[in-house]
Amino acid sequence: MNSPDARIHAQAATGFGRAADAYDRGRPDYPLIAVEDLVRQLEVTPRSCVVELGAGTGKFTSHLARTGARIIAVEPVASMRTRLAERLPEVEVVDGTAEAIPFPDASADAVFAAQAFHWFDAERALAEIHRVLRPGGGLGLIWNVRDESLPWVRELTAIFDRHEGTAPRYRTLEWMSAFQDGSLFAPLESREFTHVQQLTPSVLLDRVASVSFIASLPEVERSKVLDQVRALLESEPTLRGREQFEMPYQTRIYWCRKL
Repeated sequence: MNSPDARIHAQAATGFGRAADAYDRGRPDYPLIAVEDLVRQLEVTPRSCVVELGAGTGKFTSHLARTGARIIAVEPVASMRTRLAERLPEVEVVDGTAEAIPFPDASADAVFAAQAFHWFDAERALAEIHRVLRPGGGLGLIWNVRDESLPWVRELTAIFDRHEGTAPRYRTLEWMSAFQDGSLFAPLESREFTHVQQLTPSVLLDRVASVSFIASLPEVERSKVLDQVRALLESEPTLRGREQFEMPYQTRIYWCRKL
């Protein structure tokens, strides 16, 4: 087995390296209305040069590609890059991290990160993003966040949260602290949208298996987690015996401009 990539968090390097296929099958897409709003806020046009950091398997990249802009997807995990290149052969895919973006100063009109910024060393990443953005360029962030108003979604979260270890999480909002300095970017603006993912039992299992800290568990432990999800599917009255069901999300977008 290859050693984890020392450039990124160990659970991300190991987990996402193992779970690229499950990630592609199990993670929700992004609602078009949220994507269009974020793209509009950063004034992306076919003449723009856009960088996406932590692009994964290309779920958000596919939306950016539809703008007609030049898209450069940066992803440190090799198996993720492979899936992205297969999905979007027209997009330039490069190895790199948010803390060491492999592009010249003032070379991008906009930078995006989807479901990824909480993994970054935020202060170093913001300095790098500021460096590669042209004057007036913008940063856009987006996350799909599970809506835990449903009891079964809360129970699902509890199943895999026992294994989170040191993995950074969006929900702590610790990633926001780097923006408080105010010397590099204007204040973050935000908006929220409702979203629903259509699921089958197998897609829900992939959704759980794609979580980095689940994928990085030893196989015996990972199997136990998936067995607990199967038990939830059997015990929860709103899920039992159903071939399709819905997972509610809140999609949150954030954007700011380079100062």
